[in-house]
Amino acid sequence: MANNKLTGLKELTEEDLQAELENSESLYRKMKFEHAIKGLANPMELRDLRRNIARLNNELRSRQVASMSADELALRSKIRARRRKK
Repeated sequence: MANNKLTGLKELTEEDLQAELENSESLYRKMKFEHAIKGLANPMELRDLRRNIARLNNELRSRQVASMSADELALRSKIRARRRKK
């Protein structure tokens, strides 16, 4: 099921992904507030929406990493290695 959602995200442009992320985050905030006030009929929708937001963020970040130059990737690897030592 998640695989189908992921393939749908890969077809979108970065601008569409960013717009979808903003819409999902605002909807999540509204739903969370509504759930705190009077409750939702299906509170599992919050979890699904949170996971969709994570999928969107993951796809955006993977595209950023894919478009990095070799120097930027080398710097990123050094930073990650330094963080692992701590």
